[in-house]
Amino acid sequence: MDPSSPKQEEKMEIAVRAAWLYHVAGNTQHEIARKLQISRPTAQRLVAFALERGLVKVRVNHKVASCLELAIALRQRYELVVCDVVPVNADSPDQVLRKIAVAAAQVMESYLNEIQPKIIALGSGQTIKTVIGELNAPARPQHRLLSLVGTIARDGSSNPYDAALQAAEKIGSKCFLIPAPLLADSPEERRQWCNHRLYKIVEELSNQADVAFVGIGDMGVGCPMHRDGFLTREEVMELVKAGAVGDNLGWAFSEAGEFVRASSQQRVTSIQLRRPPKMPVIAFAGGERKARAVLGALRGQWINGLVTDETCARIILADKSGQEKIA
Repeated sequence: MDPSSPKQEEKMEIAVRAAWLYHVAGNTQHEIARKLQISRPTAQRLVAFALERGLVKVRVNHKVASCLELAIALRQRYELVVCDVVPVNADSPDQVLRKIAVAAAQVMESYLNEIQPKIIALGSGQTIKTVIGELNAPARPQHRLLSLVGTIARDGSSNPYDAALQAAEKIGSKCFLIPAPLLADSPEERRQWCNHRLYKIVEELSNQADVAFVGIGDMGVGCPMHRDGFLTREEVMELVKAGAVGDNLGWAFSEAGEFVRASSQQRVTSIQLRRPPKMPVIAFAGGERKARAVLGALRGQWINGLVTDETCARIILADKSGQEKIA
């Protein structure tokens, strides 16, 4: 096999992860198997493969090793239940998105593969939809999937980035959708949507959810909420002026992670998750542009799990006052 082929490179990367966990972090093969979602014999073979290829000396000789260090630093600093950092090397935004999606799909599959019935909540957006496209999960009709955001766009069409139905179709499960637009036309109309019987069903399911997977949006002219027609330019500028750096499920927050007061926020129909989360709320987001937003989400305890890229991770860790940069 060509050593530069994508499959061989993928094998090298997972072998490095296994080797780092074994030789540096001191994990047992059983712990490695659990963390990497592989069998114990496979974990043993990967550690041996890394040794045979000369990847293990005093430290692991591969770019993935630094990503593991970044992930551990983020996990410890923000007490995350899950953290994965993917390597980048002058990648385009689309390449970074796909790398995050592949890693995120593995995290999502670890929940979808469960035999015990689960309630799984999903946000929306391009990243979440890309993750769903990478899923390789078996049929799980016993699970229930639900969307945390309205399924209707501003013009009355379906939300193009709603991912819950797509995910449910992949595993053959029931899907529960919010029968409302992401933003109502007025606060009064929002109250009507949110008091609807079908909305209450989804809201109650969200309170029982075992895990939630969400995206994090940046805030500014041209941001996803603006580009996709959910917010006008004037509404975006009002949010930015009020200190917004990002949004989670349409709810805008500041760099400190606090709610931002603006007229558009009185019309958001998305279900608000508890802060700090009572379940795993795992965000999939990365890139330099989203670093401030991801940092705000971490500070505000909007999320307690993260799959990101090394550029975003380094910016987040360097931006912490009183903390040194991760080398």
